[in-house]
This record gives sequence, C-alpha cells and structure tokens, in this order.
Amino acid sequence: MFTSKDLKRLIIPLIFEQLLAVSVGFVDTFMVSIAGEAAVSGVALVDNISNLLIQILSALATGGAVVCSQYLGSKNIDMSKKSAGQLIFIMSTLSALLMVISLIGNHGIINFIFGKIERDVFESASIYFYITAVSYPFLGVYNAGAALFRSIGNSKISMNTSLIMNIINICGNALFIFVFNMGVAGVALATLISRIISAIIIISLMFKAESAIRIKSGRDFLPCPSIIRKILSIGLPSGLENGMFQIGKLSVSSLVSTFGTAAIAANSVANSVTMFANIPGNAIGMAMITVIGQCIGAKKPDEAKRYGKKLMFIAYAGILATNIIMTIVAVPVVGLFHLSPEATKTGLSLIHCFSLVAIFIWPLSFTMPNALRAAGDAKYTMMVSIFSMWAFRVGSSYLLGGTLGLGVLGVWFGMFIDWGFRSLAFLIRFLRGKWTQKAVI
Repeated sequence: MFTSKDLKRLIIPLIFEQLLAVSVGFVDTFMVSIAGEAAVSGVALVDNISNLLIQILSALATGGAVVCSQYLGSKNIDMSKKSAGQLIFIMSTLSALLMVISLIGNHGIINFIFGKIERDVFESASIYFYITAVSYPFLGVYNAGAALFRSIGNSKISMNTSLIMNIINICGNALFIFVFNMGVAGVALATLISRIISAIIIISLMFKAESAIRIKSGRDFLPCPSIIRKILSIGLPSGLENGMFQIGKLSVSSLVSTFGTAAIAANSVANSVTMFANIPGNAIGMAMITVIGQCIGAKKPDEAKRYGKKLMFIAYAGILATNIIMTIVAVPVVGLFHLSPEATKTGLSLIHCFSLVAIFIWPLSFTMPNALRAAGDAKYTMMVSIFSMWAFRVGSSYLLGGTLGLGVLGVWFGMFIDWGFRSLAFLIRFLRGKWTQKAVI
C-alpha cells in the first residue's frame, strides 16, 4: 500500500516537525535561563502541568486520526470528512474547558501538585501558567488539524505550520525577553501568540484543502454521536493512558522539587536536551498512525505487520544516530543554560544515562504502541502504560530517589525500569498479532 517513496514523503516532514516542536521547548528553556535558575525551575514545573493537558489533547487527536486513517483505507471519503469535523468539535470543547479550569485554579493547582516550593520559583510558575493556559484552545485545534493532515499522508502541512509557529515563538521570545525584559511572562506570551496563529492557519487550510478531511461549512462541526463514539473509543483510552502517565510524571516531579533548585534545573535541562534524541522515534510513531491505520481499514493485517516491523527498524536506526550525536555534544549544549556547577554536573549525568538506555528500549516503549493504537488496540496500551507508570516509574523513583537517597538520578533510573517493562509487554503483543483484529470501523 505504501512505496518507499510514500514512506519518505510521510516520514521526512514528520522528523522536521518533531525537530521544530522540540526546539521550541529547548529555546524557551534556554532563553528564560537568562533570568536565572528560579525562572527555569518555574517554567519547568508548569510545563509538567501543561504536558499533562497537552498529552490528553494529543491522545484525542490520535483517536480522530486513527478513525480517519481507517476510513481512508476503506475508501470511505465521506466518513473521513465527517470524522475530521467531529474531531475539531471535540478538541475545541475540551481544550476550552481545560483553559477555564487552569485559569481559575492557578495557585491551587501549583500548590496541590508541587507543595511548598521556593517563593521566587512559585511566582515564576504562576505567571507562566496564567498566560499559557489561555493558549490551550488554540493548541487543541492545531493538534487536531495537524493530526488529520498526517492521517491522510500530508505531513508537509503540519510541518510547515509548525515551522511558522516556531519562528513566531522564537522571535517573540527574543523580543519580549531581550528587548522588553519581560522574563517568564515574555516566554509565555510568545507561546500564546504562536499557538493562536497556528490554529488559525490549520483551520483555514482544512476549509481550503481538496482532500479527505476538507471542512465544507460550520455544520460539519455539529455533534454526530456515532462518529464521536468511534473517535472516543480510541481517544478516551489513549487520553486516560497519557493523562495517568503525565500525572505519574507530575508525582515524580513533585519529588524532584524537594531536591532543591539545582536538581529541578538539571532535570529540566536534561529533559529538554534528551527530547532531541527521541525525534526519530516520535516521528515514526506518528507515521504508524497513518500507515497502520490505512492498512487495517483496507482489511490487510499482514501488510500492517510488515510495515510495523519496517517502521520499527527505521526508528531504531534513527534513535541510535541521535543518541550518539547527543552524547558527543552534551557538554557544550548544557553549558549554554548558565547553570550552577552542581546542576551542570547532574544534568550531564542524566543525559549520559539516558543515551545508554534509550538506544535499546525507547522505540519499543513509545513507538511500537502507536502500531497497536492505529489498529484500534488502545485499551491494551492503556492498561500496560498505567500499570507500568505507577508500579515501576513512580514506585521506583520514590524508592531509589527518596528512600535510598539517589536524588534525581534515582528518579531517572525509575524511568528506565518503566521503559523495560513497557518494551516487553508491547513487543509480546505485537508479535502475537491479536492487535490486527481490533479495527474501529
């Protein structure tokens, strides 16, 4: 169903899109580091909250993309278009609700999750949270539109929109931080403006696109229960999975926040840097939704298995290359963040440990599950991920980092244990092949 040329046309823009997406977080952290470790820590803490909400929205977007891909594979273009409109409706409604909750509960949410943190860190976190919360509805609409364009194999649209969003964000950072000296507020404002513009662009393109996701009028956004149920059959388990996963990470971040500002800053910088190493795996995971979804929709399970194996090979090759590069450049890159000697040393240790482990099991943990989700096997990935997060990552983090006194390094060791269990569970499921019988349509 897909030639090598088709796969390249799909994957290469996805890699660039992921590079752009990761660059935003990296640039935000780098630029705000000018304002000191308290600012870096405040932004990092709120990013953990935002990532929880973003992951839930992304999971729902994935549900819509899976449904569209399977309808496209079955050649049912009318239902693909209806699914696109319903996904926009779901995403805009939920993201607006999340915005309202975040604005009203700003201080309470930060205090509840992170407990007692240093005053300057709290102030930075509160300002950043207020402004970025306003951007959630626009981010939700953008994620929905981007996922839909990817589902039909047109990943250039999402890449180009992401490029525009990144340019606006980086220019905004430079203007608000270096010219107007706005610090954390400047970083947040740049993020808000970039997300508003990207949402406007992606919706405009959906009205103009001559494709299987074209929106013809506002009536396409009116609720259609039958299609919503199909989207939610994938989106809800995936959303619950991502939500519980991020809540677990928040619990771990709360533990990290007790280790002091240096540990928080080191953890933040290491997370920002290591995200670059995950770019190939994340890009291939997105390609899985399109390729596997269309194969399952076309009733070709053997093709789905074959492409799943081929894409996993590409993911491993990419992860190996990026982690080698990251190990080589780690010292000068971490040096850009103006951290204290203690935070710099800790950050480098985290990055080196990550590189060693990721090349073996990261793709199995996070790329392969998208093959299962694309076929409709979202409940299995949800159960495995939730169990592994709480039993292994959270439990091991508190044991190693807290009880045994390994600090933030112990927290990352707990993360690696979680990866190991997930890898084994998803590999067994993939090889047995039962996931190919879980079609949504």
